[in-house]
Amino acid sequence: MDFHEMQERARTVRARYAEVEATAYGRSWTTEEIMLGFLGDVGDLAKLVQGKAGVRPREDLDEALAHELADCLWAVLTLADAYDVDLLGAFTSTMDELDGALAED
Repeated sequence: MDFHEMQERARTVRARYAEVEATAYGRSWTTEEIMLGFLGDVGDLAKLVQGKAGVRPREDLDEALAHELADCLWAVLTLADAYDVDLLGAFTSTMDELDGALAED
């Protein structure tokens, strides 16, 4: 799956969540609520990273870590889509800037 396919898949899943939210809450989540969900996912990811360091071990650690990283990526793709950010372009230019800064050191 390439980056554009990932974006489209994230968009499709978001649209399905919006339908579920509309049924459950009478409206879909706002971008602020999506961001709050992302923060929760980042907190879960932090605990799993601690697990990889031996602080919070669990049996399914590798699977849980992969799942949480994918959840976080989905949230980033969803927020980028909501704010019409060309994430691939932004990532490329940011990496170019970082590479340039590192080359100067």
